[in-house]
Amino acid sequence: MELALIGVAALLASGLTLFSGFGLGTILMPVFALFVPVPLAIAATAVVHGADNLFKFGLMARHASWQVVARFGIPAAIAAILGAASLTFFDWLPAAWHGEFLGMSVDATPVKVVVGVLIILFSLLEFSPRFQTKMIHRSRSLSLGGVLSGFFGGLSGHQGALRAAFLVKAGLSKEGYIATSAATAVVIDFTRIVVYGIAAGTGPFASVRDLVGPVVVGMLCAFVGALTGKRLLHKVTLRTVQRIVAVFMLAVGVGLVLGKL
Repeated sequence: MELALIGVAALLASGLTLFSGFGLGTILMPVFALFVPVPLAIAATAVVHGADNLFKFGLMARHASWQVVARFGIPAAIAAILGAASLTFFDWLPAAWHGEFLGMSVDATPVKVVVGVLIILFSLLEFSPRFQTKMIHRSRSLSLGGVLSGFFGGLSGHQGALRAAFLVKAGLSKEGYIATSAATAVVIDFTRIVVYGIAAGTGPFASVRDLVGPVVVGMLCAFVGALTGKRLLHKVTLRTVQRIVAVFMLAVGVGLVLGKL
């Protein structure tokens, strides 16, 4: 039952998020957390997330814009180091608020509130016709996006929606957007994982062996989902991809502000 649920979640999430460029971790981590402690769930999700992005990049690599990857990825990698290194400091901050909203418990950290508000702002701008016509694709916009995505990716792991907000406006084809998004995600993930590893040092990893089966199933199903999504890609327009990104961003932003993600 455990492996089946993880496999189905990974397959569906990978297929759906091929178009948005983000969201696999957001969907998959709570599923892992049903069966293992949250720290292990985060670790397992990170492995599946990284492998899935590498696989997606392998499928779409010839469409990637290396100019955009450089303009976005280099600032993102530097900022990811700073964000990951700041993790301990921000862990000391108290919750931004705690209580109930519409019958739901709310326990949001300052980092999640800031990231959530930024994501909501960008998602709402995505629906603005004026924003659509006046957005200028300049290298400084990509650099700013890289800094924001990298820093908050290193700090809290929430890099995808901020990355999408800028890359979806970079003048890429839908194939180019997916490939470039996967490439920059790999850059940020690799950088922050290295920093986390250095900070953590060598600890006991015996319990990680219990995750081998679920992680392998998650990766294989994510690969199948990505392949299925690629087969459907020709039926989707670039504007549809942009709208999918906006809806995912809005949902993630609200979830973060409410402390549910």
